Amino acid sequence: TWAARLRAAQVLGASRAQVFRHVVLPHTLPELFTSVRLSLGIGWTALIAAELVAANTGLGWMVLNAGNYLRTDVVILGIVLLGLIGYLLDVLLLAAQKRFAPWTGKDA
Repeated sequence: TWAARLRAAQVLGASRAQVFRHVVLPHTLPELFTSVRLSLGIGWTALIAAELVAANTGLGWMVLNAGNYLRTDVVILGIVLLGLIGYLLDVLLLAAQKRFAPWTGKDA
């Protein structure tokens, strides 16, 4: 367990900085990446909702404005772009997670 690793590092004489860098940070990185991914999804959704309600620029506004003028092609393009941007942001975070925390999901 991670508590055993923490005690082992302390017993072996690791400084507080070394314990943080080599035990605590690697243990928390997977959860941090998960939190950031969830927060990004919620933030992206809130941004689009805000553009739909009270903006005069942005993709959300473009979709709403095109809908008012029955421009279905622009509406579909806007929705596809919104989804693609959200997906690409998630893929970038997953790539960062694989780069900086490759042990995620593996038993120690």
